Amino acid sequence: MKKITFILIVCSIFFVTNAQQLDAYRIYTANGEEITYGAMKNNLMAKDVVLFGELHDNPIAHWLQLELAASMFETKGKSLTLGAEMFEADNQLIINEYFWDYINQNRFEAEARLWPNYKTDYKPIIEFAKENGINFIATNIPRRYAAMVSGGGFEALEKLTDEAKSYIAPLPIEYDPELSVYKAMVTMMGMPAKGHVDNQNLPKAQAIKDATMAWNISKNLSENGTFLHFHGTYHSDNYEGIVWYLKRYRPKVNVGTIATVLQDNIEQLDEENHGKADYIIVVPHRMTRTY
Repeated sequence: MKKITFILIVCSIFFVTNAQQLDAYRIYTANGEEITYGAMKNNLMAKDVVLFGELHDNPIAHWLQLELAASMFETKGKSLTLGAEMFEADNQLIINEYFWDYINQNRFEAEARLWPNYKTDYKPIIEFAKENGINFIATNIPRRYAAMVSGGGFEALEKLTDEAKSYIAPLPIEYDPELSVYKAMVTMMGMPAKGHVDNQNLPKAQAIKDATMAWNISKNLSENGTFLHFHGTYHSDNYEGIVWYLKRYRPKVNVGTIATVLQDNIEQLDEENHGKADYIIVVPHRMTRTY
């Protein structure tokens, strides 16, 4: 009897302790089935392109980006290519010069127009790529050109020089204003635009970013390699944005997508997050932020 009582006490302690454990994240498939990081990684290894959508201030997403890059490098070696929204195409030379040790770290960080959270969130990935000889591609349109589209539509880009256009997806780009990602931007504005900005041009500015990132990914695919790309999750959620353009530049490309979302309860995938990506990383709402 004493032995049975002891076992019951131990089991109770185990279950209470287990119930109180806090998970920093969970991963689900598009249909809401929980999956391990290892299974997700193995499934993505066969993809030509992996689009990792982040929440820019989320430490869990940034940590998993670095871990996934390291995991894929173990298998892919230098056939792995990395790239990111946070680096603009006209800064590719600066990145290359830093990777080739032509310029030092201080000079690179002073001249590359880095995001304010670079040191906490993106520097670890850049340094990992540099240390391991992995190609890193600056995929985004220079922000000054995206601002031109925001103010004057796609037509504003036509006056640019050929050199300037080399940093942008080929013009004219396809554009579908009915895609949910672009329709939502107009709806969210909720009021007439101020000054010279036209609300209808705001999603076009988003589209030119998506198209340019997709174009730069498509140009840098290697045979039997994988391109792992980092960007805000809204650029690939629901298989739109970058995915939509990438399928136009490379119709047969094999793409895997990851989305990052916040939920109050991470023990199951909220209905509204079903189908956002092949894999959805769910992080608690109360998770601390990097800025």
